[in-house]
Amino acid sequence: MIYTLTLNPSVDYIVQLESIQLGELNRTIMETKFPGGKGINVSRVLSQLGLTSRALGFNGGFTGRYIEEYLQNEKIETDFIKVNEDTRINIKLKTGEETEINANGPRISEENFRELKEKINHLTENDLLVLAGSIPSTMPVTTYEELVRICKESKAKFVVDAEGDLLKKVLPYHPFLIKPNHHELGDLFQTTLSSCEDVIPFGKKLIDMGAKNVIVSLAGEGAVFINNEMALIADVPKGVVKNSVGAGDSMVAGFLAEYQKTSSVKKAFQYSVAAGSATAFSLGLCTKDLIEELLEQVKIREVN
Repeated sequence: MIYTLTLNPSVDYIVQLESIQLGELNRTIMETKFPGGKGINVSRVLSQLGLTSRALGFNGGFTGRYIEEYLQNEKIETDFIKVNEDTRINIKLKTGEETEINANGPRISEENFRELKEKINHLTENDLLVLAGSIPSTMPVTTYEELVRICKESKAKFVVDAEGDLLKKVLPYHPFLIKPNHHELGDLFQTTLSSCEDVIPFGKKLIDMGAKNVIVSLAGEGAVFINNEMALIADVPKGVVKNSVGAGDSMVAGFLAEYQKTSSVKKAFQYSVAAGSATAFSLGLCTKDLIEELLEQVKIREVN
């Protein structure tokens, strides 16, 4: 079973206006809402691709119920821990440019965290956990380390999509997959990376530090895959970018879905890039049909 973990999920409220005038009444021309959070995005894309996953995390109040019902309607299993305060609402204002207003989210108690660790402790070597996104301010900064240590002991595989110290500190536990973008990778090693070729030596350092598989995305410049056996570069499909939210999460889901099907990292990497591009070219998350349409445009080459 694939489990996804979103520590601080949200209801994302998307509001489009012709323009916005501060201090005056403004009327929307379009609005929508859906569950937000990197782990939740991974579960939603996996569902599009026909894979079952179970969404873990914390939720509370009417917003938490909305997220749970939404996911269950998409045939996604949920096992959230209930908290006392409402799950947050994040506002995305689209007026040509996008302005985001993100709430802090509910307080997570020590008891809530203990309950989460108990759930993770039940995972086995046949399970995989996706840890994605930031840690709420009311939780220990060591949260990811504590959770991957549990995975290591139970032999459950885990994937980490995080940045900075969160990523660096889980590497000694040998994550199955990590997926920084080139800016995050550059920040990690205090350098600037602008091409796929620039990325490769630093991706190899992540392998030396403990990661088993590394995908680094460079937006329109392509993507890189590295493990102990090979380094691959992918050209990305051409298209109009409509949305950057969820593209990285779609890459993770695409890789896991295809790897589970074929056990080929090359095919999984190609599918991953197509999935990320499909989300970037869509107003929401990708669909299987669009991934399949873009797949043949993703050209993979191996680098010595």
